[in-house]
Amino acid sequence: MDDKRALFRKLHEGPGAFIIPNPWDVGTARILAAMGFPALATTSAGMAFSLGLPEGSASREQTLAHCGAIVDATPLPVSADLEKGFGDDPKSAAETVAAAAGIGLAGCSLEDHTGDRSRPIFDFALAVERIEAAAEASRSLPHDFVLTARCENFLWGRADLDDTIRRLQAFERAGADVLYAPGLADLNSIRDVCDALTKPVNVVMGMPGATFSLADLAEAGAKRISVGSALARLAYGEMVDAAREMRSQGTFRFSEKAMGFAELEGYFRTLS
Repeated sequence: MDDKRALFRKLHEGPGAFIIPNPWDVGTARILAAMGFPALATTSAGMAFSLGLPEGSASREQTLAHCGAIVDATPLPVSADLEKGFGDDPKSAAETVAAAAGIGLAGCSLEDHTGDRSRPIFDFALAVERIEAAAEASRSLPHDFVLTARCENFLWGRADLDDTIRRLQAFERAGADVLYAPGLADLNSIRDVCDALTKPVNVVMGMPGATFSLADLAEAGAKRISVGSALARLAYGEMVDAAREMRSQGTFRFSEKAMGFAELEGYFRTLS
């Protein structure tokens, strides 16, 4: 287990950038591992959809069970998308890190989104205190753990790059290992964020709007590239299209695009 955590840390210290894709269940985790990716990250939205729930409504128990299953599915290090954690105050942020480490995760991300649409972003001081508490809990562990701090401004109608950088810089000073601002829509903004920080930056691709290559993002200064719920949304979208065809047309042409049984099963044999 400690080897996984050490590997995850080293991925953030090496040259260039790496892709950390986001499976949403054990099967997709095993496929991505078999394809040679070096690490995995959970997706809170993909997890919720797999449970038939809206994002943000999974319980602590459901979330930890899901993340534990992803950890156990492959030999790869896993970082978990734990949204705001299991509460609002700094103590709950620290408890979230301890719970995440306890199920074998190599890291986790905590965000400054409150979960309340009427006041979507934690006040600056509280947001920083939460990351300070989480970082202290991480440092107190008997093993390595990579803490990612997220600023959610751009996902909640606050497209303020200066405030986003201010928050990320404060999270960096508070002890976060990786910084992350989902929703940055252009390379100049990504470059500005990376230039303003000294620690690794995670960038998410696969959201609506422009997408950039791994090489483009590495040149802009990003270290880690995730895809959030994009793979889950792609898969569910294909399934919904197939169901619409059956329901509205009574045809089954979708099966022409389905992966062959033997090929799909082969990914699971690779890690068995």
